[in-house]
Amino acid sequence: MTTVPTTAVQLTDRHPQVTGPEMVAALVPPPQFDAARFDTYRADERFPSQQQAKDTLIAFCGGGAPPARGGLFRRAPKLPELKPGVYLDGGFGVGKTHLLASVYHAMPARRKYFGSFIEYTALVGALGYQQTVALFTGADLLCIDEFELDDPGDTMVMTRLLGELVPKGTKLAATSNTPPNALGEGRFAAQDFLREIHAMSSSFQTLRIDGTDYRQRAVDGSAAVLGADEYADALVAAAAGATASDDVFSDLVRHLATVHPSRYIRLIEGIGAIGLRDVTPFDDQSAALRFVAFVDRAYDAQIPVRATGTSLSDVFTADMLAGGYRKKYLRAISRLVALTRS
Repeated sequence: MTTVPTTAVQLTDRHPQVTGPEMVAALVPPPQFDAARFDTYRADERFPSQQQAKDTLIAFCGGGAPPARGGLFRRAPKLPELKPGVYLDGGFGVGKTHLLASVYHAMPARRKYFGSFIEYTALVGALGYQQTVALFTGADLLCIDEFELDDPGDTMVMTRLLGELVPKGTKLAATSNTPPNALGEGRFAAQDFLREIHAMSSSFQTLRIDGTDYRQRAVDGSAAVLGADEYADALVAAAAGATASDDVFSDLVRHLATVHPSRYIRLIEGIGAIGLRDVTPFDDQSAALRFVAFVDRAYDAQIPVRATGTSLSDVFTADMLAGGYRKKYLRAISRLVALTRS
């Protein structure tokens, strides 16, 4: 019988702290998207909106009009007048973050930042609102991934911040989830987003991106579940080349409540594989949402997950999946399927 390596660490023993300057330095695309460029975004021909969004974003970055298609003398389609902000509207797994990172890399800007909504609001909490405004004043570009609509207070703080930056020349690019109690199957978030940032809505051009979740194109089924011996073998193999973590699922879930979500990326810093034992379904939505934020950071860092117990794609209850946070849970499931099979 194989045992879990003694070199495995427990995430529950970690209590990360992050300073304001460290938060600012981290406002770059995740390592997963270091190489993301418009050229590497493969638009699905079945969904023309993907290529249309790509063309518009190239123009937004100063790349000019897209080339004409279908003949030497055919005119390229005329793009709408560009606004200072673009909002990528679509389901999960259609490449919104890839395109957002492509905007960051393509924009010929001296000062540009890329972060999740939670990273920006955490920075306001760490530095104070006025100091955050001063920090970003004069920035050429702010990219905001997963603009949260769940907390009206945080949403309004970001609305106010962006409202101060745009008149001073800052360009914006954002993606978003859908707010609670506003979801139907397959519904997108554009109208909800624009309503929540009503003071800024005229500054944004919405780019709808249709498609299917790319993570499910190559991976079918549910998140992988390992037996006890398989789990130990997997962590032994992972520990041979990197640091592996090994935690009881319920212990980690409790620990996440003691760490601000903006610090989750530091919680898994230096980890090459995440081990979760005895996974069980959630019975508390707050705990489930914290785990979703943890999964997002693990996915950004592309850290494989190995687990025993209940499949991680089955930890969110039917009531959770039927509620206002459905889109968040489905995105997390999609990412967990990919991470447990990577």
